[in-house]
Amino acid sequence: MPEFGDELHHFGWNACSSALCPYAPHPHVERRYLVVPGLRSSRIHIVDTKPNPRKPEIVKVIEPEEVFARANYSRPHTIHCGPEGIYVSALGAPNGGGPGGIFMLDCETFDILGQWEMDRGPQFLHYDFWWHLGFDTLLSSEWGTPNMIESGLQPELLLSSKYGHQVHVWDLRRRRHIQTLDLGKEQQMVLEMRPAHNPTKAYGFVGVVVSLKDLSASVWLWHRNNGAWDLKKVIEIPAEPADPAKLPALLKDFKAVPPLVSDINLSLDDKFLYVSCWGTGEFLQYDVSDPFNPKKTGSVRIGGIVNRTPHPKKPSQPLAGGPQMVEVSRDGKRVYFTNSLYATWDEQFYPDGVGSWMVKLEADPQGGIRFDENFR
Repeated sequence: MPEFGDELHHFGWNACSSALCPYAPHPHVERRYLVVPGLRSSRIHIVDTKPNPRKPEIVKVIEPEEVFARANYSRPHTIHCGPEGIYVSALGAPNGGGPGGIFMLDCETFDILGQWEMDRGPQFLHYDFWWHLGFDTLLSSEWGTPNMIESGLQPELLLSSKYGHQVHVWDLRRRRHIQTLDLGKEQQMVLEMRPAHNPTKAYGFVGVVVSLKDLSASVWLWHRNNGAWDLKKVIEIPAEPADPAKLPALLKDFKAVPPLVSDINLSLDDKFLYVSCWGTGEFLQYDVSDPFNPKKTGSVRIGGIVNRTPHPKKPSQPLAGGPQMVEVSRDGKRVYFTNSLYATWDEQFYPDGVGSWMVKLEADPQGGIRFDENFR
């Protein structure tokens, strides 16, 4: 990127199968452009991959001032191509407060079309979003406003349960809030959402970073229950006791390292759920063929706040950071993840620096994961 300080997180295509939704079809749009938002800068880059996929070109830059003026949002994060164009999640308002929400881009011109919500109801905090097109439903999660996250995790806000602890349910076509699902105030930072890929299934998973009760992390299942949407905790990952001398200032008094689930991903066949524990350095695989009863089928460790576990190819080189942003190949046989979360949060939990690394795992179709020692 030509400018410094964008902090690129999630990006997405200008077109996908969701653009063929019957009530708002775009049959001639071409899957060609990547939409790449800067979470820190609020700048959005449009990248053309067609002329030479190995040398993609930036063909348009949407500057922060245009995002502020036309959407009245800032800090764009997640990109999804969908029925009415390109959907962009944003953490908050231009002044760093709230509310956060979703705004729209035209899928051909990339002009900002404005805010998506027609009636947001009680929703204020925002982070990720996904949908079930066949059920005309969008769901969104909560992190915090830009003022709550940009200088790092704020302990006083965390301990007073001010970070997100809800999932919101929306009427997708009418753009209206219809239901709030509260996980409980002790469940702080409800982040990444992964719906079932099977369009006939109305369920999905969402990760929770930390519980104030015991520093555990968790994964929850959203699903239909007697005609309404509901949530159930299906995975809980405990904190691990640790020597305070090895912990950053933020954690010393707790004498434990929390898992800090920061990302999850679901294989395309909806069989395996992958969970990144950025704090402990553990990366987990669960068989979720029965989504109400996940079964742990694989685990590897690398990095971590305390353990600094090395990659098996270089066993004498401790690594900082931990499993974070995760991507699963379409055939489900390869899993990739990187180690940085967000610069100011990296500095809090890994004050000596996180470095920069990416690893590849090989995934067994019957369950189990292992490092590809030839990739790093």
